Amino acid sequence: VQLQASGGGLVQPGGSLRLSCATSGFTSGNYAVGWFRQAPGKGREEVSCVSTTDDSTLYANSVKGRFTISRDNKNTVYLQMNSLKPEDTAVYYCRLVVGGKEYWGQGTLVTVSS
Repeated sequence: VQLQASGGGLVQPGGSLRLSCATSGFTSGNYAVGWFRQAPGKGREEVSCVSTTDDSTLYANSVKGRFTISRDNKNTVYLQMNSLKPEDTAVYYCRLVVGGKEYWGQGTLVTVSS
């Protein structure tokens, strides 16, 4: 199983970025993908997740109304991030849960700064 996260970068406050998490190496149609982030000096927090079982989504209160998680039919999950704030600066990771196991991708750095 492999996960490849991409899309991070430097953006000004109020700007947007779209992160991608490409997953491969499994055949089950039932899985969940979550986006987590870890800011400097802080613990890792879950930002959003989506389950293919019922297409349910969850968002942290800090990103509700600004971030949107979605997926395509090729097992790639996206995190559209709008109205970015300096406090969104962090390394973002995606996590796949499938078959009772979890897998992590490498992080992608998002920096929100003027």
